[in-house]
Amino acid sequence: MHNNYYFLRQLSHALTPLLQGTVVSECFSQNKDELIIRFETRTDPFFIKASLDPAFSCLSFPREFNRARKNSVDLFEKLIGHYVTGIRQFTNERSFAILFTEDITLLFKMHGNRCNIILFEKNIPIELFRNNIAGDATLDMDTLDRTIDWSYEAFLQKRSNLQALYFTFGKIIWKYLAAKKFETLSPEQQWQEIQAVKQQLENPTYFIAQADSVYLSLVRYGNIVGEFGEPLKAINDFFYTYTHQAAFIREKASAMATLRNKIQGSEQYYQKTFDKLAEVENDQHYKIWADLIMANMHQIKPGMDKIMLPDFYHENNLIEVKLKKDISPQKNAEAYYRKAKNQHIEIQRLQQSLETKEKEIARLKQQLQIIEGADELKSLRKTISREGLADEKEKQSAPLPFHEFEHSGFRIWVGRNAQSNDILTFKYGFKEDLWLHAKDVAGSHVLIKYQSGKNFPKDVIERAAQLAAYNSKRKTETLCPVVVTPKKFVRKRKGDPAGAVVVEREEVILVEPMK
Repeated sequence: MHNNYYFLRQLSHALTPLLQGTVVSECFSQNKDELIIRFETRTDPFFIKASLDPAFSCLSFPREFNRARKNSVDLFEKLIGHYVTGIRQFTNERSFAILFTEDITLLFKMHGNRCNIILFEKNIPIELFRNNIAGDATLDMDTLDRTIDWSYEAFLQKRSNLQALYFTFGKIIWKYLAAKKFETLSPEQQWQEIQAVKQQLENPTYFIAQADSVYLSLVRYGNIVGEFGEPLKAINDFFYTYTHQAAFIREKASAMATLRNKIQGSEQYYQKTFDKLAEVENDQHYKIWADLIMANMHQIKPGMDKIMLPDFYHENNLIEVKLKKDISPQKNAEAYYRKAKNQHIEIQRLQQSLETKEKEIARLKQQLQIIEGADELKSLRKTISREGLADEKEKQSAPLPFHEFEHSGFRIWVGRNAQSNDILTFKYGFKEDLWLHAKDVAGSHVLIKYQSGKNFPKDVIERAAQLAAYNSKRKTETLCPVVVTPKKFVRKRKGDPAGAVVVEREEVILVEPMK
């Protein structure tokens, strides 16, 4: 009810003796939704701070206000040097005006998300604080006063729509009446309740209360956290309480959202790593092939590229074992034992990653529980700082140096620019990955990420080559030659510019550039 007619009436009444005869010395703004007016009195200056954010518009009256040296702008310069002659409260309206010498008037129109401050000269609007409310540019102050028929006859006639009849009550009053079972009362009892509420509003006590949010009330409704006998004290404490509560809710929600996103990301990473570990653990064919070759070396003839052998690990079922025909059976077995050893190393790495990620998830969940339990701004900020989350909302994760595409289950990474190309190839690339680049022109480095035990399919290579061609100087050509090579054959010489590399062994394919 801080912008309710009944409160503003009490507020304007309290402001009259404080502002009468004072002179405006400054009127300025330090952000787009705030106006500060400084009045010079015989003793200390008096300030009006109008916060007109559409989400929360409220007046407050700070004892001091230090203007910033930068990022402030003078407004309503016509007011400077004018004396206050009085204050006008509009009847049954959420507006009041400060009257100045030379027929200057400053209107405070406190209409929720359409709040505005308008400067009049001889009753004609000459300047608006919020210029986006076009109707205020032609506002006639004499039309603001409104009437209410408080007769019993009008009450009986409008009983089905009393909120329209008593439009000055506002939402809190009707909630207050609803809590008193107003709808179940007889007409006479309802009339008595209306008169009792009207009496309270005309001679109010001011309450700061809390339900879903913090609000100012002129009746005792909700969880009361403050009680006042003066409107200026009430509105100042309300403004402080509301803004701190809003900051608490905003910062708590931000910290919780950050932690939940981290938990979700960590859990997704954990699941992918778990699935990968299961895949590698279940894939023991390298060791089996090596053992079968060693057990059947006498059957393997020179020049063979594959052989069917009984698998003594699986009831001697015949399985096909691939061979490199230009090396001996023993060398083939050694190669498979080496790959099996690498698989074992990968299993250990994946298990370590899972253990680390489990601890991280547990830590994040503990942090989230602590933040959820915070119930006050000061303690919340201490908790956020202690848990190392103080700067989370300012941190912006650096973008990856590549765009990712997927084709037939393979990941294709395309560098963003020359600097990103180097990072992609030499930081994110592994020797088993396949590297591609449009031949003899500037363009993006492209990697096809290796998958254990799988060859690179032809259609995946062609798709990656199309992307390499499209992200190069040859993107408009019908066909583009693209270099394809394992990443292990790509190196960078000292002093080469960003993106420049040397390819020691390459194959060239022709593709159509395609996005």
